Amino acid sequence: MAMVIGLVLVLGLGGFLYLDRASKKPPPEPPPLTGEARAYAGKLKLTNVEMNAHESYLKQSVVEIVGNIQNVGDRVVKTVEIKCVFYDAYGQVVLRERVPIVSPRIGAVAPEQIKAFRLPFDNVPESWNQVMPQLVMAGIEFK
Repeated sequence: MAMVIGLVLVLGLGGFLYLDRASKKPPPEPPPLTGEARAYAGKLKLTNVEMNAHESYLKQSVVEIVGNIQNVGDRVVKTVEIKCVFYDAYGQVVLRERVPIVSPRIGAVAPEQIKAFRLPFDNVPESWNQVMPQLVMAGIEFK
């Protein structure tokens, strides 16, 4: 009976350690832009992009980037993801986050259409230099 209890404890501890290690592993990086998407990225224009900060109800600082995306190409775009890169005063990256500005939930962007977007960030470190982050096209999917 003692051996069975010992075996169950060892297996339980091994399972716990395996799951704990697996949960701490960062998710895999999404694939880079395809050649087709890279060629089309120049036909998606970000306009009227502004940044502001305010305090949330929980007394957290929230940085918000708002603007418009315009599709000047000839294809319907189902998804557009932007990589926002925040820097500190020394030019070092303090936060890099990939966020969707067009998604199936929001709706696709047809040719010549303009859609508004809003990107809230409540996890920007205090060492951030308070300058507009670098916005880079990171993913484009077509309908």
